[in-house]
Amino acid sequence: MVEQMFVNLPVKNLKRTMKFWQALGFRFNKEFTDEKAASLVLGKNAYAMLVTEKFFKGFLTKKRIVDTRKAIESITALEVGSRGEVDALVKKAKKAGAKMGKPYDYGYMYGQALEDLDGHAWEFFYMNLNGYRKWRKQQKK
Repeated sequence: MVEQMFVNLPVKNLKRTMKFWQALGFRFNKEFTDEKAASLVLGKNAYAMLVTEKFFKGFLTKKRIVDTRKAIESITALEVGSRGEVDALVKKAKKAGAKMGKPYDYGYMYGQALEDLDGHAWEFFYMNLNGYRKWRKQQKK
């Protein structure tokens, strides 16, 4: 079992990126934050390491960094505690400069995807697990 999760993402301007996430109400672990990288606390044991492109290029790979204006690398989905929390985060993200996707509502799951200032794709969603289980059961019939 994994004890913690760290997603490493290259960013063009670390200070600007940190301000974006702070505007959404997130905090950084100062112990693992410096001028080259910032540890964004996503949850109890989930973090995104926001790493300057120059520092990121020195990691395990010599591949070029994806140009997120032209291609997508992944969508990082973050479950929150309520539909209201999804709406509040999306509103803050839009105000902070995010590009917004369209909201969706499947009844048991509600959310919206967005691109941050560096073009990384994120999704905030809320899922009613009991509603999902009922939906799954109906799909099997």
